[in-house]
Parts: sequence; structure tokens; C-alpha cells
Amino acid sequence: MSKSIEVTFTPAEFESLKNRDLSGTTCVVLDILRATTSMTVALANGAKSIVPVTSVEEAVRMKGESPELMLAGERDGVRILAAQTGSIDFDLGNSPREFGAERVEGKSIVMTTTNGTRALRACVGAKEVLIASFLNLRTVANRLENSGAESVILVCAGTVEEAAYEDMLGAGALCDMIWPGFVTGHVADSAEMSRQTYRIVQRDLLSAMQYARNGRCLLANPDLNEDVRYSLQREILTILCGMNAAGAVVQLDVD
Repeated sequence: MSKSIEVTFTPAEFESLKNRDLSGTTCVVLDILRATTSMTVALANGAKSIVPVTSVEEAVRMKGESPELMLAGERDGVRILAAQTGSIDFDLGNSPREFGAERVEGKSIVMTTTNGTRALRACVGAKEVLIASFLNLRTVANRLENSGAESVILVCAGTVEEAAYEDMLGAGALCDMIWPGFVTGHVADSAEMSRQTYRIVQRDLLSAMQYARNGRCLLANPDLNEDVRYSLQREILTILCGMNAAGAVVQLDVD
């Protein structure tokens, strides 16, 4: 079987993923600003698991059934509060800087974000679902190389219903790392576009964020602007994270 690699850019492609046979495919979900970065940090700091759900209502229902669960997530970039749930504030937002060990160690978390958790749910049924951030991208690349993955889809979460520049750059950086193993197979134009774009701006990703809708929005928020710099740190973690058969994001064994 020839290897293949492609990148999906927008939430419009989530539905088509659900309708594809992904049983032989490894999906890697990237929501650089900020869901997959926050999940990676949470698990690195000792969280037991993160259950991604698509709605605030589902998260609140799960909390009602299991009060020990922590709730995390955002709408319009900020932490979900009682005004939106009709009952309770979420414990955490979607800033990776919130997920310190003092808050999350030993905890199980239910998380809902505008795009990232939707992207993960779209990949249910894949052979393997990994989450990626710039913080642990080399570890993700090692997994793809060492596992012998034949078919790989890099799923960009996007911003609202549009593509997200930062996710394309994350996908491009991952493509660049694993390129030798896939270049002789089927390389979708979306993978080539992502890789070439990343190679142009790779030396200064922070400056590139002035061209990213989500990047500009976060940088303009005094409480959240440090999330951008934090999320663009490279290779500071060696943890591998992915979604298990029960639909929870957990730490995986590193090959």
C-alpha cells in the first residue's frame, strides 16, 4: 500500500471525515491556538484524561452526573461562565497557562471549545487519533514514523468556520518532519501547501501571527496575549497524547 498524507483546513471538512472509512488512517488534530496545546499541557501536568465534547450542555450534564469532573472550555475565546450554562462557571478556560499541575494533577476534565473538540469528535473511528502542538511536535512525528502509519490526515481545527493560519503552520511543520517517509507516496496538495508555507515563516512564527485571525484576536487581549507566545514554543515537551477507544484524550506510551 502506498503511503498518503493530506491536510484538512476547515470545519466544513469535519462532516466529510465522519463519512469516510478511517479504519486504516491515523488522524492528527491540530488546534494550535489553543485546544490541543492546552490538552497537551494538561496531560503533561498530570491530568488523568480529557473528554472532548461539542456542546456546553453536554459538558454540564456530565458534570451533574460526576461532580468530581473539572469543566474546561471557551466560547468566543474566553472561559464559559454561568451566564452561558444557566447554572455554573467552568473551572478553566482554554489557556494552556491555566492547566498547571496545581490545578489539574489527578483530575479528569471535560472540555468543549469552539473548534478543537469538534475536530476530535470528527475523527472517531480512525485507526489512531493523535493531538499535536508545537510543544510536542517532534514526539508526534516520531510516532508517525515509528508506527509505520500508511495513511495520515492532519486535521486543522480552524477558526470559527474558516481555516486557521496557525493550524496550517503546525501541520506544515509536522509535514516537514516526516516528509522523507511520505514524499514517494500520495501527497495531497494541501500537505505540500502547508509545508511550503511553514518553511517560509518558520524562523519567526510569532511575527507570522499578525496574519492569523485568531492570533490577532488573542494578541489584542491583555489577559490572553501571552497564550500566543506560549503556544509557539517548540519541543519543550516529549509527551504523546491521543484519543482512546472510550473517546477520552490521554497520555500514550512513547515508542
